[in-house]
Amino acid sequence: MILSQCNKPQLNTFGNPMFENLFRGKKDIFAESPEQLQPKERMRAIEGSSSAKLAAQLLIAPTALMQLTPEEAFTVVSYMTPRKIAEGTTFIKEGDETDTGYMMLLLEGEVTVENIVVSRHTPVTVTVLGPGSLIGEMGLVDGQARLASCTASAECRCAVLTRAALEKLGKDNPQTATKLMFAVSLRIAERLRETSEKLKMYTQLVQAMQQEINHLMPT
Repeated sequence: MILSQCNKPQLNTFGNPMFENLFRGKKDIFAESPEQLQPKERMRAIEGSSSAKLAAQLLIAPTALMQLTPEEAFTVVSYMTPRKIAEGTTFIKEGDETDTGYMMLLLEGEVTVENIVVSRHTPVTVTVLGPGSLIGEMGLVDGQARLASCTASAECRCAVLTRAALEKLGKDNPQTATKLMFAVSLRIAERLRETSEKLKMYTQLVQAMQQEINHLMPT
């Protein structure tokens, strides 16, 4: 993953034998610069990798991008980079504007998503994500400041797609790249709709409470 040098999370690509084999088939994709690999070389590089197959399966899970076919998902995985995140590491920080050009697919582990709410200093847990979850896809699309902080509440293995890798995919396979971004956009739209519904419920609750207060207070 391309990360800013001044604020680089503790992401370790290697460290245990199982993770070192991620996305490796007959050829070691990390033995040469990824940008120099041609599409067919990328596919051969992860051929026979059970971890790459797992990543492709999770990429089209209900929690991720169901619109992709298994073949398209495997192609996308060939452009992703494996990472391991140590337990307790906050790898995405709310408000960060410098390290936004990537999204992650969680393969193993657990991630806690937190927000700083107005007038609070202690983060509030928004949700806890498990394998098959996409993290940071909005930043991949618009490159704007991160909306929440993400911390590995257990050691995590994930696959990372950078904006540079996405651009390379777009040049090599425009159809798959277009479908990928369409699927990502649909997922973002779905989350925005969910947020909108929650805001409506919150507004209705506030209005009901205000009516109760007005009823109880003397005129």
